[in-house]
Amino acid sequence: MMKAAVVYGKNEIRIQSVPVPEISEGEVLVKVRASGICATDIKTLLGQGLPKNLPAILGHEVAGSIERIGPGVRGLSVGARVAVYPIAVCGECFYCKQERHNLCLSEFGLGHGIDGGFAQFVRIPREIVKIGGVVEIPEKLSYEQAAVAEPLSCCLAAARAGKLGEGDTVLVVGAGPLGLLHLKTGNWLKAKVIMADLRRDRLEMAAGMGAAHCINAGEEDVVEEVRRFTGGLGADLVVAALGLPEIMAQYLPAVRNGGTFNIFGGPPAGRPVPVDFRWIHYAEVVLTGTFASTPEDFRLALELIGSGEVKVDDLISHRFALENMLEAVDLAQKQEIIKGVIMIPEEDG
Repeated sequence: MMKAAVVYGKNEIRIQSVPVPEISEGEVLVKVRASGICATDIKTLLGQGLPKNLPAILGHEVAGSIERIGPGVRGLSVGARVAVYPIAVCGECFYCKQERHNLCLSEFGLGHGIDGGFAQFVRIPREIVKIGGVVEIPEKLSYEQAAVAEPLSCCLAAARAGKLGEGDTVLVVGAGPLGLLHLKTGNWLKAKVIMADLRRDRLEMAAGMGAAHCINAGEEDVVEEVRRFTGGLGADLVVAALGLPEIMAQYLPAVRNGGTFNIFGGPPAGRPVPVDFRWIHYAEVVLTGTFASTPEDFRLALELIGSGEVKVDDLISHRFALENMLEAVDLAQKQEIIKGVIMIPEEDG
């Protein structure tokens, strides 16, 4: 048996003993050592997109060590320290053949179709293993650092979609954990990053992490400030890291003519917002979005964290034991943490 944080419904999560997952051919059992708490997990617990089959175990930002290997698995060994790309894909559909695995027609994944990493052990299905989604990490890289690779990979995917490059200006709307990772991504690409948020403490943190300009959205006109900073042009890329349709519509004009607006934060269902499409037409703005990341983005994220090119230690504000998952969820819902990670000691399990 193992301990796990099991979701039974909206705002109903229990810490209990459940059977250790069995693995079959092509699969791997990972002993979880660190599992990041994502905004998606919190939204799910609030009732936005609960798994169809309950009870379920969430958690898709996973790092740990390989406990067991199923028949047919090559290139991995028991005891290896690994991080896990969480999306299981078919490898055969139109999108997989284009290496856009995150758009796979049959995709499912950890905490989304199968049990995730808020447990002492997690089963990694063959669909993840066969695309190289179980990636070894260097000894010098901590498990909690490796667990941040998944959200960082999503930010790398957004930067790639927005063709962000050296010297470009990007406005990041929202200075939460993902917004700050967008800032770190922009810094790595040598772009000029503008951060907008309502909270002064988050903006002060962003400034300390190298933001070129910070805008308090409660005190200043964000669009006007962006245009002032860019000599009247607007940002090359705007990333809406908040999943709020009203905010997205409000900041569309912050993009320069010919620029890109990226819907990054997942908008809730049933909240359509009118958009003036004349503005998109006449300004030739690209309105796009990015969902999750590809295995290549994930491996790059691990490489950047491992090399120190992107530092993530300053993002991890809270560490919790699995037994304290309820406290972690409560603090995350109240936005009292930046990035929380569930840590499971080696001796547990």
